[in-house]
Amino acid sequence: MPFQPDFRHFVTVMQNQRPARLTLYEHIFSDRIMEQILKIDFAGLKEGSWIDKEEYFHHYCRFFREMQYDIVPYEFGICGILPGPAAICGGKGPIQSRRDFENYPWKELPQLYWKSAQPLMDALVSALPAGMKAVGGIGYGVFETAEALVGLEYLPFIQADDPALYDSLFTSIGSFMLELWERFTERYGSHFAACRFGDDLGFKSSLLTNPATVRKNVIPQYKRIIDAVHSSGHRFLWHSCGCIFEIMDDVIAAGIDAKHSNEDAIAPFEKWIADYGERIALLGGFDMNFLCTAGESEIYETVLRRGAEYRAMCRGYALGSGNSIPDYMPVENYLAMIRAAQQIQKQRA
Repeated sequence: MPFQPDFRHFVTVMQNQRPARLTLYEHIFSDRIMEQILKIDFAGLKEGSWIDKEEYFHHYCRFFREMQYDIVPYEFGICGILPGPAAICGGKGPIQSRRDFENYPWKELPQLYWKSAQPLMDALVSALPAGMKAVGGIGYGVFETAEALVGLEYLPFIQADDPALYDSLFTSIGSFMLELWERFTERYGSHFAACRFGDDLGFKSSLLTNPATVRKNVIPQYKRIIDAVHSSGHRFLWHSCGCIFEIMDDVIAAGIDAKHSNEDAIAPFEKWIADYGERIALLGGFDMNFLCTAGESEIYETVLRRGAEYRAMCRGYALGSGNSIPDYMPVENYLAMIRAAQQIQKQRA
């Protein structure tokens, strides 16, 4: 029998329950890897006409169906539409003072966002295969948006020089994001199995900022968005890289239903399961460095064994990389993970 996707398996995972069969998940996926596997060039179509966009998402969705996913990951990011020099990858952003903050075109941001996002969201919806829904929504989180607007290394200066401005910055980001999420769930909610954003708060050894700052300025904005997502009838998936154990209990208390991103250099996936698996679903499990550097046979055997173990240990679990599938991952290594996952999929709960 051909594989029949069923997004309800993923919804079950998001409820922190074990679905009837293993379901798969990725946060971000390289178009170039898809092109190599499908043996067709389609990545450039996304920037073309409406017909081009529809064709792009036809191939995009077909890829996930053929790899036996039940859902399609997709989000359109905030930081790409922000006026001024976005500092998400370093440097100074457009807000460095109270004057910059007050002159920033906050009211124009939703219109700028939807002008770019809506055609792509509409094309995705038109291409979703029967039985599949998307997972995603508004890309980037609260802290990453602050990084883009100010710059990671410059945020502490504002916090020290003008604490009230620092607080206002995060409140304004939360209000802007909330407006986007409310419109998103109203227009596209029926086509999404779960909502998510990614907000990297840490690196290998610690958080990127003081945990008290995260608790005061970031998590309250999370809660506003998560509450709106829950009110729309959806579960919320949080992706965050880094050593973030200091604030995990706080983020869980804010209402997340699932967490994605793990790195063996920080902690084995078993620790995430032991510490949080009773409270939230956990997605991923297989370190991206391992998937990029190990051999095909080692990947297949490891995923086959550990994937089955993770599924047995977790109530809500979806198998995939601990981060993403980037351009530089060997195609045969990704396919080795998928072959093992498909073998586990045949085992019913």
